[in-house]
Amino acid sequence: MDAKHSLVHKWLIKARRDLLSAKRLASGKDPYLDTAVYHCQQTVEKAVKGWLVFHDQPFEKTHDLRLLMAQAAEVEPKFKKWFDIAEQVSPYATAYRYPGETLEPDVDEFNKVFQAALKFYDFVCSLLPPEVSAPKK
Repeated sequence: MDAKHSLVHKWLIKARRDLLSAKRLASGKDPYLDTAVYHCQQTVEKAVKGWLVFHDQPFEKTHDLRLLMAQAAEVEPKFKKWFDIAEQVSPYATAYRYPGETLEPDVDEFNKVFQAALKFYDFVCSLLPPEVSAPKK
């Protein structure tokens, strides 16, 4: 595997681990939904950044999924159908990370964000060669 493919693979491993972390944190008797939803946002962010690396597209150091998704859509128009997901998930980079009126999302909110992150991760992997995608463990 060349250096670029290796880097893309690492982005996707990190994205997958964020997704699995979210699932773990949200399960059990005492779930941590505030932290879990953050990891969902990180899944989407790292997956799109990995895709951008694969296509030699430099990106800003940002958590703004809307910006990253728009950049990806300039190369691959299929990303346009994910703009709503970017809008939905982007705020979780900071929401619930600090004390506020609400300390964590409810289960339904988490489940929606988790499903969105999972679908987006699978979408990105479907656009890339299998050798750079992270394993589906």
